[in-house]
Amino acid sequence: MRLLFAGTPEFAAAALVALIEAGHDIPLVLTQPDRPAGRGQKLAQSEVKQLALRHGIELLQPASLKDDQTRNVLTRQGAQVMVVAAYGLILPASVLELFPQGCINIHASLLPRWRGAAPIQRAILAGDKESGICIMRMDEGLDTGPVMLRERVPIVCDETGGSLHGKLSDLGSKLIVQAIAQLETGTAYFQLQPSEGVSYARKILKEEARIQWQTSVHQIDAQIRAFNPVPVCFTNLGTVLLRLWRAQVRSADSVLGVPPGQILATSPEGIDIACGHGVLRVTEVQKAGGNRQSAADFLRGQPLQPGAIVGP
Repeated sequence: MRLLFAGTPEFAAAALVALIEAGHDIPLVLTQPDRPAGRGQKLAQSEVKQLALRHGIELLQPASLKDDQTRNVLTRQGAQVMVVAAYGLILPASVLELFPQGCINIHASLLPRWRGAAPIQRAILAGDKESGICIMRMDEGLDTGPVMLRERVPIVCDETGGSLHGKLSDLGSKLIVQAIAQLETGTAYFQLQPSEGVSYARKILKEEARIQWQTSVHQIDAQIRAFNPVPVCFTNLGTVLLRLWRAQVRSADSVLGVPPGQILATSPEGIDIACGHGVLRVTEVQKAGGNRQSAADFLRGQPLQPGAIVGP
């Protein structure tokens, strides 16, 4: 099938690889404009752009899809469908209507739960027991279109944003190839989303990664897992900013008379910290400007005494 592809990060690049390997005719790839990244703030190419360049596919990086010139470029490609995966730009109705088979989106949640920008992290933060992939036909709403394919993935107890992202990326790549094959053979079936169970996965803000030690140990554990590897949870140890990469629930029982954020014990196994309800054991950390390291290695370089306070 002749198709266009629109996507930006690694999640989208995996789907583009699968479509290329499936032998589809992809004359044009859309991705977001290059953005400043890293300490030097140099312009960085998206994973999708790098992949398209390696395969010699023509690229388009518009700041918006609302202008006539961009729509004319899309129209001239003669594509039957556009596949969209974590693109990051709004597709206006004038673009959605360009393709005979519509615009097909790979969405990383079990719609209608977690419509929006950050479904993977929000699912872990909320304590969901499962996530999944929906292949849907886009309409003018926010992830409100009819669903073509749906497959579930369990969220395990030590799931991180990174590990769930990897599972869903692989699944999305598999399902989009199946979906395009069904469109090609005329066997695709779309089902309207139910009106019940709608939730919105708003964009992750950096400040959400600050640990609030007065909350429960289970909430903080979910927060650390959800934000690994981006944006990574953090707290303050005196004047030092400390990123928390991994932790585990040490106890769900509160320690009476101990303020949240107080260090209770240190050992090669980790740093035990009192929460508003329960005790968290931090096992992997990173000082600002330093490397990730185990709590044991961190403690060798910076011994901590029980009674010290982290936070706020």
